[in-house]
Amino acid sequence: MFVPMLDLVGEYNRLSEPIQKAIHKVLESGKFILGPNVEAVEYEIAAYCKTRYAVGVASGTEALHLGLIAAGVGKGDEVITTPFTFIATAEVISHIGAQPVFVDINPKTYTIDPAQIQKKISKRTKAILPVHLYGHPADMDIILTLAQENELKVVEDCAQAIGAEYKGKKVGSLGNAGCLSFSPGRNLGCYGDGGMIITNDEEIYTKVKRLRVHGSDQKYQHLVLGFNSRLDELQAAILRVKFREIDQGRKLRIKNAGKYNRRLKGKLSTPYKEKSALHVYNQYTIRVKNRSKIQNGLKAMGVATAVHYPIPLHQQEVYQHLNYADTELPESSIAGKEVLSLPIFPAMTSEQINYVCQCLEELL
Repeated sequence: MFVPMLDLVGEYNRLSEPIQKAIHKVLESGKFILGPNVEAVEYEIAAYCKTRYAVGVASGTEALHLGLIAAGVGKGDEVITTPFTFIATAEVISHIGAQPVFVDINPKTYTIDPAQIQKKISKRTKAILPVHLYGHPADMDIILTLAQENELKVVEDCAQAIGAEYKGKKVGSLGNAGCLSFSPGRNLGCYGDGGMIITNDEEIYTKVKRLRVHGSDQKYQHLVLGFNSRLDELQAAILRVKFREIDQGRKLRIKNAGKYNRRLKGKLSTPYKEKSALHVYNQYTIRVKNRSKIQNGLKAMGVATAVHYPIPLHQQEVYQHLNYADTELPESSIAGKEVLSLPIFPAMTSEQINYVCQCLEELL
């Protein structure tokens, strides 16, 4: 049996009729840039996440980029974040001319450890950028309190966590801005790149809308230096079709994670979930000591896997100049050597889950 990490082809085959209809409607309209589908999906996602505003942009990376700028982060500032994440989280900080300041993770949730943030706050700190990794929310209460006490902005990286909740509130609605990714592998993904910034802050909303179209509020009148960072109308139309099933997909991912948990409990380290969190399992990530052996064995048995992420950012060549030692960020360093993501997607069958678990048990 072959078990993929996710089944985008199967998803498309099931939704092909409404997706093709939506695409054809856009093609026939002749409106391809910031058209009615972009406006509609912005409204729909803002309503879903319980925020006042949403702005579609070119990618999840661009959501982080424009979100930080709109929150007032600039050259010479510092942004506190985690090294155990995709490079985009820190990359955008650097592109703005600011500096990422890394804080270690909670080894259970893989999200930033808020207890370690205070000691990293300096006069240059402008914002905190927590990452809701794998679909599990960061511990936001302490982060928000620290931000308020120190007059900092909070920009949430929700790339893997649309639909996740912290104490009953959707991630992205808790800080000053939330940044979504619609990369194909996300719980809500388009068929290319796409992203969105959600916020309750009118000033951030206005700034992001301006920044995404070359710093312009009105055509050919440019108020600030901006970017070409717009969510594509075709991708927005596809997202609207897939968005109809977001809660059903969330429910099925949670159900499938539960099946994994029951089968693998006591045999290896399965994903942890805080009581305050609704985990949406963009990834189902276990920990194993002999990862290469396990991963190669699963591959030979037809089971796809992935590692999110093998090299924490403080170990990346591009950030060597920051001079972080592994002893300063021990949990991130260990996690990079042990995490292994197993297949998980809404349409995954019990037979597929049982096969993955059977293969793991044999290898263990």
